[in-house]
Amino acid sequence: MKKVYYWLIRIVPAVIMLQTLFFKFTAAPESIALFTKLGVEPYGRIGSGVIELLAAILLLIPSKSFYGAILGIGTMISAILSHLFIIGINFNNDGGALFTLALVTFVCCVFVLFEERNKFSTFKKPN
Repeated sequence: MKKVYYWLIRIVPAVIMLQTLFFKFTAAPESIALFTKLGVEPYGRIGSGVIELLAAILLLIPSKSFYGAILGIGTMISAILSHLFIIGINFNNDGGALFTLALVTFVCCVFVLFEERNKFSTFKKPN
């Protein structure tokens, strides 16, 4: 059961991040509107897409999921803060769907980081 749980908490955020890439990389009007409101269109849209692609790939590689979780957490913190302070939770009448997906992704990545907490001890302190 633990293996199923471990895979599930990695697959869910990876799938969420991967499904948003279509909108970011095809310059969908909704994505352009969002990043224009943030004032970072097109570089923010494409840059965040590349980071999310890398995070999703790393999450799906068991030995690298720790790094994918770190990237996912960082990206989702910026998405959550953007929703709270700039674009609003209910952006473009989506009923808060993007905000909810960001929260789910964030929570899953935190769980992955918790599961991989033993990798924190592999970082050596300088002498």
